[in-house]
Amino acid sequence: MKIISSTVFILLCSFMLLAQGSKIVVVNTEKEPVASGKFEPTWESLSQYKVPDWYRNAKFGIWAHWGPQCQAEQGDWYARGMYQQNSNQYNWHVKHYGHPSKAGFKEVIHDWKAENWDPEKLVALYKRVGAQYFFAMANHHDNLDLWDSKYQEWNSLRVGPKKDIMTGWANAARKFNLPFGISVHASHAWTFYETAQGADTSGVNKGVPYDGKLTKADGKGTWWEGLDPQELYEQNHELSKGWGWEWQKGAVTTPSQEYCEKFYNRTMDLINKYNPDLIYFDDTALPLYPISDAGLKIAAHYYNTNMTRHKGNLEAVLFGKILTPEQKKCMVWDVERGAPDKDQDLAWQTCTCIGDWHYSRWRFDANAYRSTKDVILTLVDIVSKNGNLLLNIPVRGDGSIDDREVELLEGIAAWMDINKESIFDTRPWKVFGEGPITETVNPMKEQGFNEGKTKYSEKDIRFTKNGKIVYATVMDVPVNNVCLKSLGKKNNADKIKNIEVLGSKEKLTWKQYADSLVIVKPKIIPNNNAIVFKIK
Repeated sequence: MKIISSTVFILLCSFMLLAQGSKIVVVNTEKEPVASGKFEPTWESLSQYKVPDWYRNAKFGIWAHWGPQCQAEQGDWYARGMYQQNSNQYNWHVKHYGHPSKAGFKEVIHDWKAENWDPEKLVALYKRVGAQYFFAMANHHDNLDLWDSKYQEWNSLRVGPKKDIMTGWANAARKFNLPFGISVHASHAWTFYETAQGADTSGVNKGVPYDGKLTKADGKGTWWEGLDPQELYEQNHELSKGWGWEWQKGAVTTPSQEYCEKFYNRTMDLINKYNPDLIYFDDTALPLYPISDAGLKIAAHYYNTNMTRHKGNLEAVLFGKILTPEQKKCMVWDVERGAPDKDQDLAWQTCTCIGDWHYSRWRFDANAYRSTKDVILTLVDIVSKNGNLLLNIPVRGDGSIDDREVELLEGIAAWMDINKESIFDTRPWKVFGEGPITETVNPMKEQGFNEGKTKYSEKDIRFTKNGKIVYATVMDVPVNNVCLKSLGKKNNADKIKNIEVLGSKEKLTWKQYADSLVIVKPKIIPNNNAIVFKIK
C-alpha cells in the first residue's frame, strides 16, 4: 500500500476539519517567536531530523512523573476521576476533602506541599542505578505548570508547594551530568477536566454542579481569591460529544484560539527557560495536531534553538506517539507501556512505569510494583529492537519515594554493575532475538499498551552488538545447555574466539556447529534475572 506524504495527510485532516465546521487554529507567535534556522514548521522540513548518537548510546532513562495528582496517592488521572460519582477516586475525595462542588481539584493543589522533596538525592540515586538521562514532568493534564510560568497563573510558585519544581530538577540533573528531559501533557486539559462540569446524578447532592465552571469572581474570601479557576480547569466551553484523545477524530469540542495560543506560549517559555535535551509530548504526533499549527511551530523552534546552542549540531530528542512512517523520520516514536514485537530500523522509546504513573498507596500496600527482573527483561528486549527505555518511578506527594521503590532500584543497579556493557553504547545485531517469543505476534493498541502479555523463559534470547562483540542475553536462568541457533557456522563467517559470562570468571565449554552455537550450562549463575554471554 502506498504511504501518503505528510503534506497530503495534513491537507486531508484539514478538509475533514473544515467539513465538520472547524478551522485550523493558527497561533500568533508575536509573544514567543519561532527561532529561525534549518527547520520550518512543516513535516517535510522536520523530516531532516537525525537522532543524535548520544541518545542511541544512552538506552535507559528515569522519569519523575510527579505533580499535584500524586498528593492524594490514589493513582492515575485523579483530577478527572474525582469528579466521576461512585468511582474509587470520587469516594476517597469526598471522604478526605469533601464534595467536589465545594472542594475541587484546586483544593488538592492547595494541599500539595512537597515538603520532603530532595531532587539532588533522587537524581544521584537514579544515576547510580544506571540512568543515562533524567526526565521531569513540567505539567500534566491537570494544567498546573511546575515552574515560574509566564503565561499560567496556576503554577507551583504561586500555589501548592510554592516551589520552582522544574528548576530544582534541572539543577540536579545538570549537577550529575545527566541530559535533562521535560515532559509536557497539558494540551489535553480541555477534555481531561470536562468531568468537572458535571454533577452527581443521585444522592443528597444530586444536580449540584461541581466546581468546573467557577470563575474568578467566585473566589472572594477564599484562599484562591485573585485566581481564575478557568485558567486551571479550562471549562468555559461546551462538553465534547464523546471522549477522544486524538483531536482529528471529531469527538472533541474544538479548542479555542485563546487555548491553543496559551499552550503554545507556555511551552515556548518552558523551552526557552530550560533548554532541555529531550522533550516528551503526551500527544498523537505533536500537541494540538492537526487542529492547530502550535505543535509544528514548537518543534521547529526547539530544533533550531538546540542547533544554535550546539554550534550547528542537532543534539535534541523530541518524542511523539502514534506516529505515521513519515512522522517517525521527524522525531522519536514513543510507545506507552509496550513495545513492538519486532525490531525497528529507526530509534524509538518505550515509556513505562513500575506501578501507576501517579503515586498509588495501594500499589505499595499490596506490594504490587513490577519486579526488578521484569524491568530488566523489558530493558533487554527493548534495546535489542533498537529502542530506549524511559522508566517512571512514582514519587509521593511529599517528594519522596518509598522503600519498595528503593529496593527495586537497588536491584536494577546490581544487575547494571555487571551487565551494563551489553546495554549502553550497543546497537542491534542482525537479528534481535530467538526463541518462542520472537515467533509470536503481540499487537499494540493505539499508543502501545501490550506489555505484560508475554512470559519469557530460558529459551528466549536477545542480542546486541558493539563492534565485533555480540552479547546474547538469556531471559531466565538456564536449565540446560544454551543453544543459540543464530550463531551457527552457516550463518556467521566470523570465527568465535572466546565466550564468557558477564559477572563470572568461569571458563566456559562451548562448540559451534553448522546450525547452532551450544554453550554448556555454566556452573556459576551470576544473577537470577538475565544472564549475558559476551561472545567475541
